[in-house]
Amino acid sequence: MTITILYDNNPYDENLRPDWGFSCLIEGPEKTILFDTGASGSILMSNIKKLGVNPKDIDIIFISHNHYDHVGGLWDFLKVNNKVKVYFGQSYPESFKEKVKQAGAEPISIDSSQQIYPDVYSTGEMGLMIKEQVLVINRDEGSILITGCAHPGVVTVAKKAKELSKDKLYLVLGGFHLFGTSEREIKKIISQFREMRVAKVAPCHCSGDRAKGMFKEEFKGDFIRIGVGGRIEIDQ
Repeated sequence: MTITILYDNNPYDENLRPDWGFSCLIEGPEKTILFDTGASGSILMSNIKKLGVNPKDIDIIFISHNHYDHVGGLWDFLKVNNKVKVYFGQSYPESFKEKVKQAGAEPISIDSSQQIYPDVYSTGEMGLMIKEQVLVINRDEGSILITGCAHPGVVTVAKKAKELSKDKLYLVLGGFHLFGTSEREIKKIISQFREMRVAKVAPCHCSGDRAKGMFKEEFKGDFIRIGVGGRIEIDQ
């Protein structure tokens, strides 16, 4: 299984353009998944091309939440491949669903936690002010949790993911939404991650430099630095 970061504000591959937002490609489960689409369609499609990804190989688009930096690139992508199912939260306006239909794709709204296909789950929408769903992939070595921004709280989404997962959270990847968070609070979050038996972490996007540094100090070799163009290989 491979996870490739297509869009992120953290640089990694100098041939790609970083920009505020997030998107990653998940290859290896039964279907190929595009998780979020970044802010700009032109940047997303440019990065996809430079990475040698064929957009027509993608089966599913999973949108974490309805913020421009996670959904902005969707419409340019659908011009290239509309033979996909687009999973999004039930709280999205009807106009969003209609726009997906008009683009030729199949819209699927999600409210509560559910299986998308074997071993791949949505937590369902969480949060009050900002509703967000998280992707959970169950593997032999433990479960992989991918989050767009973790607006409901990164510990909250991890606990929800654990309900759908194996006993161990093998990897938590994505935006942790901890920029501006105090050192004391980040230490508490790291402690809670350890209690939940999180094995590896790969914070990016809105996680903040302070949080990334503290997670790196705690997890050491199990901290994975990622940014746009970064690729993580996961063996079964």
